[in-house]
Amino acid sequence: MTLATVTTDNDQTSQPTSRFEERYNKRLYHKRRLINRLGLGFAISAIAFGLFWLTWILLTLFVEGFQGLIEMPVFMADTPPPMGDGGLRNAIIGSLMIALLGLAIGTPVGMMAGIYLAEFSQGSLLGKVTRFLNDILLSAPSIVIGLFVYALMVKGQSFSGWAGAVALALIVIPIVVRTTENMLNLVPNTLREAAYALGTPKWKLISTVTLKAAKAGLTTGVLLAFARITGETAPLLFTALNNQYFSTDMSQPMANLPNTIYQFAMSPYDNWHALAWAAALLITMTVLIVNILARFIGGKDHTR
Repeated sequence: MTLATVTTDNDQTSQPTSRFEERYNKRLYHKRRLINRLGLGFAISAIAFGLFWLTWILLTLFVEGFQGLIEMPVFMADTPPPMGDGGLRNAIIGSLMIALLGLAIGTPVGMMAGIYLAEFSQGSLLGKVTRFLNDILLSAPSIVIGLFVYALMVKGQSFSGWAGAVALALIVIPIVVRTTENMLNLVPNTLREAAYALGTPKWKLISTVTLKAAKAGLTTGVLLAFARITGETAPLLFTALNNQYFSTDMSQPMANLPNTIYQFAMSPYDNWHALAWAAALLITMTVLIVNILARFIGGKDHTR
């Protein structure tokens, strides 16, 4: 290799470097780094701000709630009169009955509508209208749903557990519809094609192939819907109202935890305040456990 060849190679390699140095704007680079650091600092500050208040709320809730659970016979007695001893037995049983009945009413309707949107609508006008109305119902305030059921089932009659269950079912339906449609759309079309190739009818394909493949996601959606309705206050305030005594009659006003919290927290009595904290802790723990269970089921399906 001659000296001229080496010199030519060095000139070719140094040429891109010199061009980069000419294009390099140190002032613009530092400006971009400053903007990046400001954005990152703002994001971290926002996270810290949110976590601070969340931690404060949860700590206060756990301290006050556990104190109420220890001091009061929460699971053994019904809601007491002012300055008397009592618990939350009637409210706990009433909440479970109303929420589970609302889930039982809303889940089949939501799943059927979701199956139609995912498997049968195929861009039809009815499917588009159903999806649009479901989105509206999904974002509707719960108090509007409570007022609707009040006008439909309570006005001119009486408050009842049935009306509360219907109100909660109207909240469950759009959540289950959206979850069912999304989960069924994630099922690979190759499974459907294989079933069709074996001569499987449409109804059997849906019941034995697509629903089975999406069962973990569907279960997760139902659990999240249950967690959503557990703490709803406004629909029950206009439908089931409340009841100081233990009752399993769904045709009469029923005690429930959300309205008990609302009533007791606004009172001037210390024992009612303690029970309100305990009820809030029970609802929070229920929602937390249901969400963890839903994530566990969904994550277990993804690991397969």
